[in-house]
Amino acid sequence: MNNKWTKLEKSWVLYDVGNSAFVLLISTIIPIYFNYLAQNGGVSETDAVAYWGYTASIVTIIVAILGPIFGSLSDFKNFKLPIFLTTVLVGVIGCSLLSIPMNWLLFLFIFAIAKIGYNSSLIFYDSMLVDITSTTRSDKVSSVGYALGYIGSCIPFIVSLVIVLFYEKINMSFEVAMALAFIITGLWWLVMTIPLLKNYKQDKCVENNANFKNCFKNILINLKDMSKNKYVLLFLIAFFFFIDGVYTIIDMATIYGTSLGLDQTMLLIALLVTQIVAFPFAILFGFLSSKIRISWLLITCIIAYTGIATFAIFMQTQLHFWILAVLVGMFQGGIQALSRSYFAKIIPEEKAGSYFSLLDICGKGASFLGTFLVSLFTQITNSANKGITVLSVMFVIGLVIFIIADIGVKKSGKKI
Repeated sequence: MNNKWTKLEKSWVLYDVGNSAFVLLISTIIPIYFNYLAQNGGVSETDAVAYWGYTASIVTIIVAILGPIFGSLSDFKNFKLPIFLTTVLVGVIGCSLLSIPMNWLLFLFIFAIAKIGYNSSLIFYDSMLVDITSTTRSDKVSSVGYALGYIGSCIPFIVSLVIVLFYEKINMSFEVAMALAFIITGLWWLVMTIPLLKNYKQDKCVENNANFKNCFKNILINLKDMSKNKYVLLFLIAFFFFIDGVYTIIDMATIYGTSLGLDQTMLLIALLVTQIVAFPFAILFGFLSSKIRISWLLITCIIAYTGIATFAIFMQTQLHFWILAVLVGMFQGGIQALSRSYFAKIIPEEKAGSYFSLLDICGKGASFLGTFLVSLFTQITNSANKGITVLSVMFVIGLVIFIIADIGVKKSGKKI
């Protein structure tokens, strides 16, 4: 196996480093700032958690509608890169616009636009995996992408965190400190994207003329293909369930901890520790994928997340949150990276855009269901702890269906 990293592989990995800064901001500083704006606007803490979750759900629906169209168009020759660039710019500009002073409702709206851009960009980015590396290296490249994303995102985050935590000592207002954090993150994201924009070339594509008629035709053909390869469909259903908890935890960790009355500074530092812990463990899972079948590694990650979600139900103290942060860091990179590379190996490479758009729909659909149900149960029970109980059930369902899907992959003769 060739272990030398190509220029294209390095460029692809750098985008993970760039967009992960925005993800880290979403899971740490942005919810706290939204909570600050919401309280200033007279919104209760319970409603703030719910509104945050509902916004994440709305974003999911929009991306789920756009995803198949974007994915199908990106399979046509020379279409993937321009649409990818458009989605990146929507995300970067949206992130930067959050620096403008505004009320909590307008903030949520602009945040939703930025997140739509980010989520949409991942459809094209993930599907590029089949172009930028070989099948034998995809597990390693995918895992290193997540690993460097975790550790690389800490650079702009630490700068932003210092500004936000010590804004008074450097003679600025809290609002100005937050504005700088948004601008720093947006610029980091954009700069890290440039190498991929310069070096990527779409090798695997469909030959039909690019138009909306052929676009929807491709969607129908792909759905028909999946009815023949049921293991792909089963994997998507399994992914829908087990990634539910992963994305919901990412989206709602900080605002969940804040609602329990935990110290905000310690929450931010704990989530920074999550990124640091995730770095070596994502590398470890990439290494193990060459020694152990990916399905066994994914099963391990899903079982671990089931335990994490169950533990979160009983979380009350700062120590509990720290334990949760470390446990999430251990398995977050593995479950995301290996799911991406596993899927890349069981689909037709020339239709990667379309298939990855379906994977994204399942992932974001799960996020929609997870954030919606957690928000709903939180409001019904008036307890954030009780609201989180639904996630454990989703992980168990995902585990069972994934095992069934993997049996189908083995029978098909696919080399995973």
